[in-house]
Amino acid sequence: MCGIIGILGHHEVAPQLVEALKRLEYRGYDSAGIATVNHGHLERRRAVGKLANLSDLLVHEPLPGKSGIGHTRWATHGAATVVNAHPHISGRVAVVHNGIIENFRELRTELAEAGLIPESQTDTETVAMLTRMFMDRGLSPREAAEATLKKLEGAFALLWLFDGEDDLMIAARRGSPLAIGHGRGEMYVGSDAIALAPLTDRITYLEEGDYAFVTRAGVEIFDAADRRANRAQVRIDPASARVEKAGYKHFMAKEIAEQPVVLGDALAHYLPEDRINLPETLDFTDLDRLTLVACGTAFYACSVAKYWFEQIAGLPCEIDVASEFRYREPPLPAKSFAVFVSQSGETADTLAALRYCRERVERTVAVVNVATSSIARESDVALPILAGVEVGVASTKAFTCQLLVLAVMALKAGVDRGRLTPDALAAHVEALRHLPGLMNAALSLAPQIGKLAEQLSQAQDILFLGRGSMYPLALEGALKLKEISYIHAEGYAAGELKHGPIALIDRTVPVIVLAPHDRLFDKTVSNMQEVMARHGKVLLISDARGIASASEGSWATLKLPEVPEPFAPILYALPAQLLAYHTAIAKGTDVDQPRNLAKSVTVE
Repeated sequence: MCGIIGILGHHEVAPQLVEALKRLEYRGYDSAGIATVNHGHLERRRAVGKLANLSDLLVHEPLPGKSGIGHTRWATHGAATVVNAHPHISGRVAVVHNGIIENFRELRTELAEAGLIPESQTDTETVAMLTRMFMDRGLSPREAAEATLKKLEGAFALLWLFDGEDDLMIAARRGSPLAIGHGRGEMYVGSDAIALAPLTDRITYLEEGDYAFVTRAGVEIFDAADRRANRAQVRIDPASARVEKAGYKHFMAKEIAEQPVVLGDALAHYLPEDRINLPETLDFTDLDRLTLVACGTAFYACSVAKYWFEQIAGLPCEIDVASEFRYREPPLPAKSFAVFVSQSGETADTLAALRYCRERVERTVAVVNVATSSIARESDVALPILAGVEVGVASTKAFTCQLLVLAVMALKAGVDRGRLTPDALAAHVEALRHLPGLMNAALSLAPQIGKLAEQLSQAQDILFLGRGSMYPLALEGALKLKEISYIHAEGYAAGELKHGPIALIDRTVPVIVLAPHDRLFDKTVSNMQEVMARHGKVLLISDARGIASASEGSWATLKLPEVPEPFAPILYALPAQLLAYHTAIAKGTDVDQPRNLAKSVTVE
């Protein structure tokens, strides 16, 4: 994920901006830049590659000024070039941005009609241009930023700096963390406390939908309804701010909340400009089989992807738990790919399975979160999931980003094998691009889920049911719950209920039914009715149509937006994660470091 820093200071800010960006390097980036207001005028320096390149540039082309913003960018919209690097400037406006502006194409059309043409390929420049357009119409910087925010769709964190405004920064967050730092006559803005810790120990975290006007005298914060908001200052320990929670109680909560943004980053990377951005060497045309190997949550991501590869691409697909894979010595067709999915890229069993396959298949593919990991290095092709650092042991944002990358692979396979028409491909791509916005809606269910979790926390056993691609998600929902709440939970294919699990049903066993209103909905509801006929306590998670037609007799419901059928598991993962999180909170367990578990399993 990209990094943001802003400073209204008493001294030259360029060195401070660069040092703060260095503390954000862990997020991953391929270009960086800073902009300052110097004698009333915006100036900017940008460089591709490591921050050392930007530092060298500043030696030869110093950037004076006591007000400035900076950014480390991981290329999404547009390649890693100087012209695409942040900050972006349009007229009297400079902007840095984390996240994705979903409607930037429509906004570009509107801007073109106003005579404003972008210089870069980025969605971010659209924000600067839009603010410029409003200022050209006579609005003040504050009014123009507010008007711009009302036009934007997506998940983002934004920071503005203005020509002629030495004592003003404007910050806004929708889906991506942003913090305000308080100094003595100085103010700061950063992606998180890692960037701000050496500058101040007093932080105010913006909440979802907030925007803020920052001056050296302090900050005015407004909420999503344009009401003045009072957000508490918190003290941080600068020495412990290497990785921080951005105002959340737990890393897991932060990482759940980051999913719209990181999924947007991955979408922009893998589906730019209406094309699939995957290496040419990933040609699925003549394959006989695809083998997917992983552990834990990553295995369930593979289990979902099996439906996609077979239904969308007509490609036979086998999945295997890494710890069992090589011990059964599976025969592998020469014309096959083997795909290894791991958050850390260091999972011992998965790495061993990769080494077993390396000489037996046409190509090995890594789907990982750490691009420099062993699995990435030892595979023929490495595909980063772009989830950013995940600290919580129970994987959340890595799971949905794994699903996204696997979905893009399935689309590529469908195209290569002649199973997807251009229109069908366009429909699938459009469905994926809407997911970050739908995820924001799913996250708004957190208060309701918190109340349901109080009752779930009293259960001894909990069942999850799903059909089709929702079956692996039922398995993943049960895994999340047992990992961090220590409640026994099991996931089942809804159609298997009568083959044994129904014996467990009584008034004390909650049954969580994952049932979007798709072609399998009626069959899932039939199984749900069997549960309720035996006094089972059903929580139905569905969309408006599903709840309207099938909620009678259920204990509770959670209503999600409608989502095209193939990709419903990506959206429905969020309420499953929130149920686990809030149930664990109700039980008082250690959410981020559950007993007996480690983030990366590097031994067999």
